[in-house]
Amino acid sequence: MQPPPDETRRDAAENVQWSRPECQVWTGTLLLGTCLLYCARVTMPVCTVAMSQDFGWNKKEAGIVLSSFFWGYCLTQVMGGHLGDRIGGEKVILLSATTWGSITMATPLLAHLGSAHLVSMVFSRVLMGLLQGVYFPALTSLLSQRVRESERAFTYSTVGAGSQFGMLVTGAVGSLLLDWCGWQSVFYFSGGLTLLWVCYVYRYLLSEKDLILTLGVLAQGLSMARPSKVPWRLLFRKPSVWAVICSQLSSACSFFILLSWLPTFFKETFPHSKGWIFNVVPWLVAIPASLFSGFLSDHLISQGYTTIVVRKLMQVMGLGLSSVFALCLGHTSSFLKAVVFASASIGLQTFNHSGISVNIQDLAPSCAGFLFGVANTAGALAGVVGVCLGGYLIEATGSWTCVFNLVAVISILGLGTFLVFGQAQRVDLSPAREDL
Repeated sequence: MQPPPDETRRDAAENVQWSRPECQVWTGTLLLGTCLLYCARVTMPVCTVAMSQDFGWNKKEAGIVLSSFFWGYCLTQVMGGHLGDRIGGEKVILLSATTWGSITMATPLLAHLGSAHLVSMVFSRVLMGLLQGVYFPALTSLLSQRVRESERAFTYSTVGAGSQFGMLVTGAVGSLLLDWCGWQSVFYFSGGLTLLWVCYVYRYLLSEKDLILTLGVLAQGLSMARPSKVPWRLLFRKPSVWAVICSQLSSACSFFILLSWLPTFFKETFPHSKGWIFNVVPWLVAIPASLFSGFLSDHLISQGYTTIVVRKLMQVMGLGLSSVFALCLGHTSSFLKAVVFASASIGLQTFNHSGISVNIQDLAPSCAGFLFGVANTAGALAGVVGVCLGGYLIEATGSWTCVFNLVAVISILGLGTFLVFGQAQRVDLSPAREDL
């Protein structure tokens, strides 16, 4: 008598899960990879002022260069997740890191090729967005397949903390290099570290045979890849899937608005304050907050709380309580209180890693990369719109309160949707599987 198909799939998944030592090594490696991803991503914003002086860019032209990253970033989310589900997320991450690291290293050369500096930089940023867009969907696919369910929240939160590390490293070291050696050195620093990380992963964690097979798979249009069909019609009929997509959209949009406008808010509201305080302190708070949220989530589940209750609790913190502190930002005239409120809001948003980000893996571990790609594409597009809308509101009203009200409204809508419709039962198992 053969076991049911669902049990066969679960047994197969357990066979590929990392052992505890393997999980620890990969968690540390991916934490560093996420750190380097953000190091490379924020190198351009750190160097924009210096590059504008060298190339004669005005604010509009500099804005075009900075925003061009997100248009590329939106286009490869779904593809990155689908590739991760098909050929393995670790291989997708390694290949993309190789290319984005090389482009970062080559940026100073590209900037001086010919006289069309603006065009070459826009092209490089779009390409950077395309290549980095596959990272988090592939990461989600990898962790959903290789990490035990009881350890997913802490693992994802730990790896996700690399984003704050990356912004701190580039903000601190990059600023020093910018002053001492020029803006070119910042690109060499970020790109060089990424390529060293690639060499380490290639040498110690992945076999040459696997990578050669992966390149062959990509060259032949995935014809050699293991069969993996995404039941997309089944997925998008489930309210729980739409709930997690809406929540991811809300969290990404709120994060992008705060990330983009907080520095300007502090500069205009507190013109005599020191920039390193409001540019560094919120991210220093976010790192332990992210680690704590993952630990707390897994601990509560191990104590017998149901998975969905824990996921919703994390979202109450990540979307609900964080929006309360965002509202407080618009009603304070104290620099110290503003830093505290901003740090609390940014720090609490990291609880989303242990909520909706892991809930995607609960719902569809067999195609988590694809589903995260869909959700993150929606979130990235909403973030671009939200940042533009925030600028319009500031221009129209002359008040920062409306921006923080916008963050709160978006967050509460996402939270309400997830609290009502969110579930943690698998929805990707069906006898009739349909291709993407």
